[in-house]
This record gives sequence, structure tokens and C-alpha cells, in this order.
Amino acid sequence: MDIRYCNKIPIGVYVPRHKIPRAPTQIHKQPITITIMSAPHLWLRAESKPMEHRSALTPTTAKALMDAGFKITIERSTLRIFDDAEFEKIGAPLVEEGSWRNAPKDAYIIALKELPENDDTPLPHDHIMFAHCYKQQGGWKDVLARWPRGGGVLLDLEFLQDESGRRVAAFGFHAGFAGAALAIESWAWQQTHSPEKPLPAVTPYPNEGELISHIKDVVAEGVKKNGGEYPRILVIGALGRCGSGAVDMARKAGIPEENIIKWDMAETAKGGPFQEIIDADIFVNCIYLSQPIPPFISPGFMETKDRKLQVICDVSCDTTNPHNPIPVYSINTTFDKPTVPVDVQTGPHCTVISIDHLPTLLPRESSEAFSSALLPSLLQLKDRKNARVWQDAEKLFDEKVATL
Repeated sequence: MDIRYCNKIPIGVYVPRHKIPRAPTQIHKQPITITIMSAPHLWLRAESKPMEHRSALTPTTAKALMDAGFKITIERSTLRIFDDAEFEKIGAPLVEEGSWRNAPKDAYIIALKELPENDDTPLPHDHIMFAHCYKQQGGWKDVLARWPRGGGVLLDLEFLQDESGRRVAAFGFHAGFAGAALAIESWAWQQTHSPEKPLPAVTPYPNEGELISHIKDVVAEGVKKNGGEYPRILVIGALGRCGSGAVDMARKAGIPEENIIKWDMAETAKGGPFQEIIDADIFVNCIYLSQPIPPFISPGFMETKDRKLQVICDVSCDTTNPHNPIPVYSINTTFDKPTVPVDVQTGPHCTVISIDHLPTLLPRESSEAFSSALLPSLLQLKDRKNARVWQDAEKLFDEKVATL
């Protein structure tokens, strides 16, 4: 018996001599094809939307991508919740804000919100972002047309889905959380101030704890002025990410469980308008509008003497969608002017919150959650042509472009 090492026998195994494989007398060479894939280049565009403090990439996810061989470029930003120094610390190179226009053509330009307004130049790069132009929003054709004119591709973050059709990353939870917080604050404000005085500007919070502490304080004041009665808050879409965030905020604000009304598809199946909405003090709309539906409320429906509804927060914010289920307002509000009044002649004063980037109220936490959820899909950009999530995104882009 010999102790031998060969290509299929580990050291230390006793094998009879006649069973030891012999070395081949001739080597048959086969051609080998090696494909060298260049590392994807992600260029983080500085957000230009006023009061937008979130970021598609965080220092944590940028470092993970760099460790995986990606090239990362970060534009400097004075708005972003993450300081430039936080990206410098992980070794990411920084460039001037707005320099993405001159980025290498193979770089992916990644950001969250829309491109700067009043710019219709062709787009030669592939962009990863929320473009808000796939559901026939106002001006959608002008926005979408920029990519085919320049030869680039839009990979819209809103429509990146896993095998089950669920979005791979979304800000829904923090949108609902922030929307409910501002709705509750607006209700409390209306209890302690005259209807002619709108809710003043609000600014982002460094963390969830400080936001909750503030909302609890204003709720206490509002309840005191309201004869000790807490508001009743109706959340539609309560089973989704956004709705669960709204419900969570209501609970953490101290709203009694019996005052939190949770509706979803089963409750809205009969079609609106719904009396239950105007019977509540606060209405938070968290649905994802994918097809036309009967309106939840209407201007005429609001003209009811026994209406209790005082605050609407339209987290879904389909303001310019022709099928907007809350057609009692027509403009988006902003953090510096968070509410717009509903034109009603009867019943209590009513305002609408329609801020389309609510999660920036908690920019650090919402960015970390979103970017971490998006990371696995970003890593698949190394093999984009075979990655289903990116294949589907490009197919959808081609379908939408064909409708121009």
C-alpha cells in the first residue's frame, strides 16, 4: 500500500497501487475564453430639490460597494444629511456638485429626486432615480423624452421589483411615519391657533426620538384645548409599508388605539366617497395608486355641517395624477409651507399636507434604511444584463418611451 497524493485523492488516504490514477501521457489543450468585466461606476448626484436632505447612497453602503470592487464618486453637497467628511473617511473621492453632466458615459448617475427644473438637455447617462414620469404625471413626456434623445436609460427606483412584484427598496415606512407626525402636529396647531394662521415651517429632525418627543408635546397641548379629547385618525393603506409607518407614529404619539382606524383594500372595496373619512379628525392617505379608483372624498362631499375632518395628509401625493382620489386640493406643499387650506364653506377649517418627500423629515434614518435595502440590487449591476431586476427596469423604460 502506498500513500500518494494525486488530483483526486487527499494526502493520508491508503489506496491500493493498482487503483492510483496514472498521469496522462498527453495533455489536450482546450481554448479558454475569459470575460473581463469592468467594475461598475456609481456617481452620487447631489440633490437639488429644496429641503431634500436624504441620499441614495450612505457612507455605509458606499463602503460596501467599494469593497465589492465598484468605483464610487460622490458629489459634494451642503444639503445632504451625511457630511462630505463622512464619505471622505471611507476613501470615496469627492467632486463638485453638479459635475455629473461631465461624468464618464459609462457611469451610472444615482440620486433620489428629480433633476433640476428648467433643463431639457438630452441625457446620455443611465440614471438610477425617482423620475415621477411613468404614471402620466404633469410634464411627464418632457421629462422622459430626455433619455431617448441623449441615448441614456432611466432605471426608475420606484419600479425596481423582486420576483414577487414587491419593490426592492422604498421609503414607504418613513413617509407614512413622517406624514402622520405632521398631520397630528397640524391638528394640534389648529386647536391652539386661529384658522387663518397656517402651520409654520418645519425642519428635519436628527433622529426619531426627537421627533416623537416634539409630537407628544404638541399633542398634549392640542388635547387640552380640545376638552381632553384625542383626535381620531383614519389611515387608508394601513397594511402596507407606508400605512404601517403612519400607524406606528400615531401610537408613539400617544393616540389611543381605539382612535386609530386602520383601513386597507377590504374596507375601500365598495368604492368612495366614504363618510368615515369626514367623521375622523385626521385622514392619512397611504395607498399606492396603480389604476383609476373612485375618489375617497370630493369637494361637494366636504360641504357637510357635521364634518369633523380637519387635516388630510396625502402621503401618496398623486397631486397631478388625473385619477387623484383626493381631488380637494391641487398643489404640492413644502416643508417651509406645509399646509394648504381646503376651500370649504361649511364645517371646521380643513388643511392638506401634500409634501412629496416626507421621509426627509428623518433623513439619516430613512436614507440608511432605503440604501441598505437597495444595496443587493446595486451589487447586481456587475452583471446587469443577466440581473432580472435591472432587465425588467430597462424593459419598462423601453415600454414607456414607446408611448411618447
